[in-house]
Amino acid sequence: MSLTEDTRTKAREIIARYPHARSALLPMLHLVQAQEGYVSADGIALCAEELALTTAEVSAVATFYTMYHKKPVGEYHIGVCINPGCGILGGDAIWSTLCSRLGISNDEVTDDGKISLERIECQAACTHAPVMTANWEFLDNMTPESAVDVVEKLRSGQEVHSTRGPKIPTFKENELVLAGFDDGLAGEGVQADEYMLAGLNRAKELGQSAPEVKA
Repeated sequence: MSLTEDTRTKAREIIARYPHARSALLPMLHLVQAQEGYVSADGIALCAEELALTTAEVSAVATFYTMYHKKPVGEYHIGVCINPGCGILGGDAIWSTLCSRLGISNDEVTDDGKISLERIECQAACTHAPVMTANWEFLDNMTPESAVDVVEKLRSGQEVHSTRGPKIPTFKENELVLAGFDDGLAGEGVQADEYMLAGLNRAKELGQSAPEVKA
């Protein structure tokens, strides 16, 4: 167990951000994953105790959202979008290739604990389909070959940068960010490229704008 008094201190820091304590549950669950690598029984107990909830109430939330895991994931958790847009453009092929290469499937982890896979229905990044994520950092316009290259580099400890963000962190490092603890990297990488801004720029060319909202 890696939950410590420091974990509890961070949990209370999260709680202090909210006017209603139970609103802190979601980031607290990310904090647990930052320490344990998944939502452990000890983590559920800590959240319940600090928020004056039952463990059943905490478990109900933890099992509702797919970003919370009931068992340890890999050091690098790879999500492959297989929704129709990405799937048709190569997502299905990427998924099949990675499963074959790694010898695992959905919600499974390689024997060395480095990589886990998840089928994602949509990553809200259709502009750059097919899309893959590594610990929720975007990897755009992927192919089966580039997907294998990324995974093998991560598995061997090489530095890999996301398409629109910083160096890909470990799962635990990123979970701490999702819990609300700044890693100082928010400004790294391309925030929005020409494809993402195409609609906005065209609207400006045409002199179009959203209607005013009356108070």
